[in-house]
Amino acid sequence: MCCFPVVETASIVFIFIIFRLLFRTDFFQQTIQDENFSPVDFDLFQSAGKTCIEQGDGAQVLSIIIDDKNTNIVRCMGWNLLEPLVKVLLKKEDKNRPHCHAIFTHIIEVCSSKELVVGLLEQVEEAESDAIAEVIILLLRPLQTVLLKLGKKKSSSVGMALSTVLGQVAQLPVPLSKEQEEDDVFGLCRCCTALLDFIRPFVEEVKENIKHSRSVSRDDELKGEILKFCMKSLSEPLLEVQLKDPDTLEQSPLRDFATEILVILSSIGEPLPNLLCHNMLRKREVPGFLEEEVRYPKESLACLAHLLFVKHIAMDIFPAVLSPIFLLQCNMEYVELLLSRYWVLLMEDHLCSQRTKGLSVFQLSIDKFTTEAKYKLFRCLLKTSEHAGVEGYIIKNIKNQIDLSLGPGNENEWFLGKHLLPLLHQVLRLPQGPETDLLHNLDRIMESLNLLRYLLIRDKEWENETGIWSELHKIEDSFLKPLRMGLNMSKAHYEAELKNAKENKKSTACTVTVENERLPNMTPEMQLQVLQSALFTFDLIESVLARIEEIAEAKGRV
Repeated sequence: MCCFPVVETASIVFIFIIFRLLFRTDFFQQTIQDENFSPVDFDLFQSAGKTCIEQGDGAQVLSIIIDDKNTNIVRCMGWNLLEPLVKVLLKKEDKNRPHCHAIFTHIIEVCSSKELVVGLLEQVEEAESDAIAEVIILLLRPLQTVLLKLGKKKSSSVGMALSTVLGQVAQLPVPLSKEQEEDDVFGLCRCCTALLDFIRPFVEEVKENIKHSRSVSRDDELKGEILKFCMKSLSEPLLEVQLKDPDTLEQSPLRDFATEILVILSSIGEPLPNLLCHNMLRKREVPGFLEEEVRYPKESLACLAHLLFVKHIAMDIFPAVLSPIFLLQCNMEYVELLLSRYWVLLMEDHLCSQRTKGLSVFQLSIDKFTTEAKYKLFRCLLKTSEHAGVEGYIIKNIKNQIDLSLGPGNENEWFLGKHLLPLLHQVLRLPQGPETDLLHNLDRIMESLNLLRYLLIRDKEWENETGIWSELHKIEDSFLKPLRMGLNMSKAHYEAELKNAKENKKSTACTVTVENERLPNMTPEMQLQVLQSALFTFDLIESVLARIEEIAEAKGRV
């Protein structure tokens, strides 16, 4: 029988329970199965052990846990002490911490790996919001140790662990500035670094499997779990992060994380060109199409495109053999997706991040074209696009190309003279005439007005290099007059709505419909803000329109 020292009451209870469990089983039996114990036994062991640890009796618990006579009991029940042990281990100054660390280490060594995986992930899931990062950093290394003990049967457990940890990491605030990333107050950077260390042996195992089989198998379960992890990491947190360039932040854990995710994908048999062009290359009629959508989420691939072509991450492993036109075709779906997130996330803090990423990929693709190709691309996109934001961005590019062409030594036939005029007529028009929804098409309308104002100021009437002065009367009829009429109708409508809203301010809520989409009910205060904002927008359009009319009238008198 084991001899126990004189201890406090809580420890005496714990000793008594161990003593009771020893007598409940064949004392001389070398192995004890879980079925020898009842749920009550587990509850008593957990309750008494927890009380001892919380009261600072870690030394006594350690002496009982490491006693060879108690090995089988600890092997079956020890993992139930993870919760109180983790709480103590998170307290850096706790005097009981060294003993609890020894208990924790012993439990990791002797307990069932399957039960430890469940127990450790429970602690990750149940972490308080202000302790998520500390819990993850504390438990990832022992979790890795336990998973490696599972041998060939670990794939599903590795997947469960990665999914659980990433789910918690996604709750951590994303650093917005260089200083925030350096300070890492909320721990996102440390978690990303720890995740890379955690997943490394599993990636190496997949690489070895590929090396020995000399082919990449879609049925490799471990590879599938790592692929899921990489795709999830691209959507959260990397899609939300504004990565800093090396010139801004020399040592960036988040940039290192992004780089390593792309390297991992390439090393496990997922070449970056294949991923980038995945949506173009796949055959939609092939069975399993929906499975492919889940396996390769579009948002993750959009983030991949941004990391490659805007941040130039992992470009050293991306072959420079694909044509700019093909890359543009591959990227257009991702550009559209990132821009659409701009509208969905309109009221959220990371709005600018998403729009910037989409436009950056788009601009990088445009810049690869020759002048003639840009001209043809702009004409094509203006015909096919149904997104006012994209159209506005194209028109801004057209303005930049005209400005470049008007500079000394940069003359070209595509953005001056006869070729430019058809493009200008595409730009300087209202999609539905005076009935055009001015708010929905605001980006396009404002960029069109800015372009026209620029042309009238920059291109002298007697030079008329762009041909704008020859076409001004047509533009007045097709664009300026319908816009003026549409403005007057829209302002009258919204002013009437605003008056009604002020008179009926005591009503509870109202419903607003935009582009046949019903928005959630708004309070009277919200309704007033929306209507006033719309009228302010109309005033903005009108001020630019009035300036254009003044310039045209003044030039006409010269």
